Amino acid sequence: MAHILLLDDDTGFTQATQDILELLGHTAQCAATLEEARQLIVGTRFDLAILDLMLPDGSGLQIMESLNSLKHAGHIAIVTGNPNVKSMVRSLCGPDLSYLLKPLDLDQIKALLSKIERTNSDYVAEISHFGCLIGESPAMKALYEMIERVASSRANVMLMGESGVGKELVARALHNASHYQGPFVAANCGAISRELIGSELFGHEKGAFTGAIARKVGLFERAEKGTLFLDEITEMPIDLQPSLLRVLETNQVVRVGGTAELPVSCRIVSATNRTTEEIAERNCLREDIYFRLAVFPIMIPPLRQRKEDIPLLVEFFLQGLNLENGTAHTIDKEALQRLQDYDWPGNVRELRHAVHRAFILTPPGQKHLSWPDNFGSPFAKSNSQTSKGLQVGKTISEIERELITMTLAHFGGDKKQTADVLGISLKTLYNRLNEYEGTNDIT
Repeated sequence: MAHILLLDDDTGFTQATQDILELLGHTAQCAATLEEARQLIVGTRFDLAILDLMLPDGSGLQIMESLNSLKHAGHIAIVTGNPNVKSMVRSLCGPDLSYLLKPLDLDQIKALLSKIERTNSDYVAEISHFGCLIGESPAMKALYEMIERVASSRANVMLMGESGVGKELVARALHNASHYQGPFVAANCGAISRELIGSELFGHEKGAFTGAIARKVGLFERAEKGTLFLDEITEMPIDLQPSLLRVLETNQVVRVGGTAELPVSCRIVSATNRTTEEIAERNCLREDIYFRLAVFPIMIPPLRQRKEDIPLLVEFFLQGLNLENGTAHTIDKEALQRLQDYDWPGNVRELRHAVHRAFILTPPGQKHLSWPDNFGSPFAKSNSQTSKGLQVGKTISEIERELITMTLAHFGGDKKQTADVLGISLKTLYNRLNEYEGTNDIT
């Protein structure tokens, strides 16, 4: 199914063409002026735009420039009643356009549609970097540069960033950029039980333990000549990490219950949502393993640091939902601004959830998505306490109050610890709490 823009001030033509397109299983939206067309393309991607040259407020060529700059049209067709116009427009705009002569017939429309048949994966390839990353902000461009730098080497990479930033997608992007012959194999270290982690990573021989009814090839072997992605690496039990260290040092694995050393060759991309300070202070990763895995660490920016990418991400998510469900929902400017004003503590994962939820809330015949009054999730309050930081307009008293409240909550109401950490006397803390008495801030 294709989504098509019809821009022509001849309403009889647009209505008849829209009817034909819908009979063929496609969706079409009509505009009679440039201003109407500009409103339609906000937050919407069209697989095809059929444009009239002469409009009441300008030329179809003007909206063609907007569509191309936004990457909002897969293919553009110029419609005219004069065949002589074709050669003139071709000389101005190049050969990559289609040309339709009024009155349109079914054969012309079918021939045009055959040019723009596409799948969502084609769309991803067109707008994405390395086949899976979306964004044109300075923060993402810096990330792309880091990926390109390390792609040509075999160095192990550690991806760091908050939950929901898309660490597995970045790992896939690195794999794609490296052009490895082998596969991309992913595992979540936090989801594997400590009893089975050796078997999962290194494989096991038949009879190695109860239930081992056949030989199993481990993740390292499966990722041969490719990439092994170890998500939540800091959740691996510390006492099991020496086995991983040996593989990293020798490039050989021994299956559980076996004796033969098997050579392995793959790049290890690991990921964690912990900071380097947390890794060291909480002793959740051995130092020698850290230096083996983080030969080239990459920090992935949170969504609040690249808000200019939100329209492109929303468009991508919505395009996928429209293709999947045979709909043509769009997003209006006001809603898009609301999305950009929100901090998204859950990052891209939370944004995608919000778009999906709005899509479900929207009635089938409604044009624009319906959004809830509040984007906040149950986790937003605790996340926002560490993500918002100082805000313009807050008084010193308000900031002091928030700091005391957060510190007190962190230490479970222990006032002495709170006072010690804040560097104030216990008496001063009690005085402040007495001032706040009667509010809902201190529990």
